[in-house]
Amino acid sequence: MKSATSTSRWLPAALAALFALLAAPAWAELKVGYVNAVKVIEEAPQGEAALKKLEAEFGPRDKKLVAMQGRIKQLEDELEKNALLLKDTERRSKEHEIVVLKRDLRRATQEFREDYNLRRNEELASLQKLVFNAIVEIAKQESYDLILHEGTIYASKKVDLTEKVLKRLGKK
Repeated sequence: MKSATSTSRWLPAALAALFALLAAPAWAELKVGYVNAVKVIEEAPQGEAALKKLEAEFGPRDKKLVAMQGRIKQLEDELEKNALLLKDTERRSKEHEIVVLKRDLRRATQEFREDYNLRRNEELASLQKLVFNAIVEIAKQESYDLILHEGTIYASKKVDLTEKVLKRLGKK
């Protein structure tokens, strides 16, 4: 009589082999595609439009920050150059003005970054949704069973749908 341990060793392997044989015809008919989603997001015309939109929206604030930096530099240079000629009260006044401007610049820069990151994330989410919808449309129209993207180690040109998705999004 065989022991229970010898049966328990070969039973899982036998079941796995049986399932693999039964599933083989289904895999033979499976239509698989791959999309490089990062490339699509980087090259899609909607991505370029989103960047231009962000530049237009945040450009004026960025210029104000650069102007504030220039003003601080100018005041520091004046203070350094004229330190010996200025009265004590004038020097302290200039130093105080520089400290206040630096604090305002730090605060404005932090607000700018937070606002910019929030808007960039909104635009990215919108673009990702658009890309997702384009991929699903192609998959349904062309009867794909499975579309892969991140985590794929290799995809041949035969299953790579990246250019189709870019065309669907309007890239020429």
